[in-house]
Amino acid sequence: MSPQPLNPLAGELNEALHEASPEILEMLSSLGKRLYFPKGILSQSAEAKAKGHQFNATIGIATEGGEAMHLPSVHRYLNDIAPDDAYPYAGGGGRAELRERWRDKQLAENPSLAGKSFGLPIVTSALTHGLSLVGELFLDPGDRVLLPDKLWGNYRLGYEVRLGAEIATYPFYAGGGFNTDGFAEALAENAEGREKLVVLLNFPNNPTGYMPTEEEGEAICAALVAQAERGTRLVVILDDAYFGLFYHLGGASMTESLFGRLTGVHPNLLAVRLDGATKELFVWGLRCGFLTFGPGRSEGAEAACRVLDAKTRGAIRAGISNSPMLSQTLVEKALASSSIDEERKEKCETLRARAEKVYDVANAPRFKESWKVHPFNSGYFMCLEVIGVDAETLRVHLLDAHGTGLIATSKNDLRVAFSCLELEEIEPLFEIVHRAIQELRTS
Repeated sequence: MSPQPLNPLAGELNEALHEASPEILEMLSSLGKRLYFPKGILSQSAEAKAKGHQFNATIGIATEGGEAMHLPSVHRYLNDIAPDDAYPYAGGGGRAELRERWRDKQLAENPSLAGKSFGLPIVTSALTHGLSLVGELFLDPGDRVLLPDKLWGNYRLGYEVRLGAEIATYPFYAGGGFNTDGFAEALAENAEGREKLVVLLNFPNNPTGYMPTEEEGEAICAALVAQAERGTRLVVILDDAYFGLFYHLGGASMTESLFGRLTGVHPNLLAVRLDGATKELFVWGLRCGFLTFGPGRSEGAEAACRVLDAKTRGAIRAGISNSPMLSQTLVEKALASSSIDEERKEKCETLRARAEKVYDVANAPRFKESWKVHPFNSGYFMCLEVIGVDAETLRVHLLDAHGTGLIATSKNDLRVAFSCLELEEIEPLFEIVHRAIQELRTS
């Protein structure tokens, strides 16, 4: 099959990226190099919105009385939301003010970003969509993605099954914390003979609920910079879905994303952050996430981000057209609220109390014969390494015999989502798991 001809708009973007950051151009997948944002209906409609003061008959929605046409049976459920903030298309990159507000939030919560050049967050239909977009931009069949062995299973579906990439893993834990030496070794080993490597770091981690310490974070960054200096082009994806939910169990953890520390550190390293309102604002079903690029070369970073923004908007246009307007409006309004910080703090404290209770109960001496507790300090989850039984067999037995649902993430590990447990439910749950393990051992 002959190669697909390159659209002139894609060619212009590639030339601009080569000028601004040739390393990032070489990181792109074949699809990433072909992507562009079309100068078609959307761009013409944007021009008409700005200049078509007399008549504007461009965009594919219906209007009435100077606003988006709508049904009263729908709109009566929307208090204080104007029809034009609910029903029209939001545009490929998302609502402009929402993107600016989320950037401000990122800067406020990550002091290491101060003074660095990074992209304006692009709105995605939550983080899974963002992961998919990053894969389309940077992964060809046979490319390798480095992940810890404690991983969210959907990475395999998205990157191995859908895009044909290879996933390599390393042991997540060592010595009661993150396996920094194992990570550095796996990084060097998997980069050997490859011009490009994609590295995915998910902190706080799903399924373990672990956030690195400051020292571990520094070691992770040092290993990545050292590999970039050796000539490997690194696309480092920061899946920060559970960002901000830090409880410092067993010691202090980081409270910043690694994105700030990896942006602008080396031309061969591109940091890509995925975060969102889904978990941070407790609006899972609104499916509102963000994708932010942090180029490694400070000079030319703004131009590189403009190119990556256009290519990402092209991928969004081709895949889902745009993310929902109503979800973006709700998140934008929430971010503008004077009470949101206090509200978020209150919910985080509720989750912290649950995590602390789980930490105390799960580590009780009476349960030592049934499981080992993997270190956790953040997020929604924790994992038990069960002893003497198969985790999947235990999961099914818990359902059938005790009406209790947990997730088996490996042959030995059982994930507990303490985020959906009330305080008074925590100790009885672990008692049931302990009893079920004993039942399986004696059966």
